[in-house]
This record gives sequence, structure tokens and C-alpha cells, in this order.
Amino acid sequence: MTKEQKLNPFHLAMPVSDLEAAEHFYGKVLGFEQGRNSAKWIDFNFFGHQFVVHQVDPNQQHEPEENAVDGHQVPVPHFGVVLEWGQWHEFANQLKQNSIEFIIEPYIRFKGKTGEQATLFFKDPSGNALEFKAFKNPSKLFEK
Repeated sequence: MTKEQKLNPFHLAMPVSDLEAAEHFYGKVLGFEQGRNSAKWIDFNFFGHQFVVHQVDPNQQHEPEENAVDGHQVPVPHFGVVLEWGQWHEFANQLKQNSIEFIIEPYIRFKGKTGEQATLFFKDPSGNALEFKAFKNPSKLFEK
């Protein structure tokens, strides 16, 4: 994709062990607007992207692994969105106000280096790891 192309929304479906807890977490705690739903899944507006939680057997889920990144143990797999700088800070404050337990507290990663970014990690009630990040200069997203 070139810089001139419009970025299309992604679709991501994630397993959850408790659909009601996921509905509360993503809808009330994180404040994501709910879209369509059924007895087994719920759509959410995830910063303009289509995020769907699907009820699964809790025995089928597994704990993420970890990789060291910038002195922190990053859970793998994880997902999230790259936000605008100010939007990230507002979201981080919202999470703190909602007493989110962070895996990695909000901080600036790779400070003073190529790829400097704001980042934070936490888990949803089913143990899915989420990362939200921001770059002061969004053009640095893929810079080496």
C-alpha cells in the first residue's frame, strides 16, 4: 500500500470465554459502540474498525507467550490500534480512570530512537492481550 492510498478498516474476530463480561468490558469500560450481535458474538466499533468477540469454550483458549521488547515482556499474540498522539494519551487516561490493570504501563518506548512510540498493554476478561500505541510522527510507523 502506498502512502496515498486510503487505509480501510480491518475486521478482527477474537475468542472470549464470557460474552457478557466481554460486552461489559468493551462496551462500558472501554466505551466502544456496539453493533450487530447474536447469542454467540458481538460487533464493536474499535476506533473505526470492525472488532467481533465470539463466545468459545474457555478450555480451548491458551495463555499468550512473551517476547522481550525494549526491556518489557510483550505478550504474543496481541492486537490493538495505532492512535493519534493526543488520542492515545486521552485513551490511556480513560483506562487509568477505569482502573485497568496494565501488563505494561503506559510509557514511551524506544525513546530518542527510530520508532519512538507511546505504548501500553492490558488484557480483556478472557485473557486476550491488547496493545495501543501512537507515534508523534505517524510517518515513522514503518521506518527502519
